[in-house]
Amino acid sequence: MAKKVQKPQKCISVEKAKELHNNWCGKRGKSLEKSLGFEDAHEFHWTLAELEEYVAYVKQESEAQGIKNPGIRAYMGAYSPSKCKMGRGYSTLFFAPTGSRPGAGKDGGDDENNYDIDAFNGGSSGWPPNKY
Repeated sequence: MAKKVQKPQKCISVEKAKELHNNWCGKRGKSLEKSLGFEDAHEFHWTLAELEEYVAYVKQESEAQGIKNPGIRAYMGAYSPSKCKMGRGYSTLFFAPTGSRPGAGKDGGDDENNYDIDAFNGGSSGWPPNKY
């Protein structure tokens, strides 16, 4: 029988998630749409298998480098209009591995990006973007 997994402490309620997304759409999203002249992507999707594969890769490569507690940072990005299939340069989200090298004395959000491990992109987005 599989071991029961506890709900992570950093989970937020559906109501809180809706509040956060509505705040983004109502403020930043509207400003971006006005500035860009089109609605931009603001939700991104990966399968669990894709995310698990990337997490396993980061763990493996970090361990080989002697990094004991690696992390992953999320970054907003935007495609160049000339490389975007819709020609607009939509937003994207990508993940970058982090971790302090042995003896660096850093922890958590202050960990440095690990540029020796590739970042992860290639998610999909609904169109129009899905609201939470």
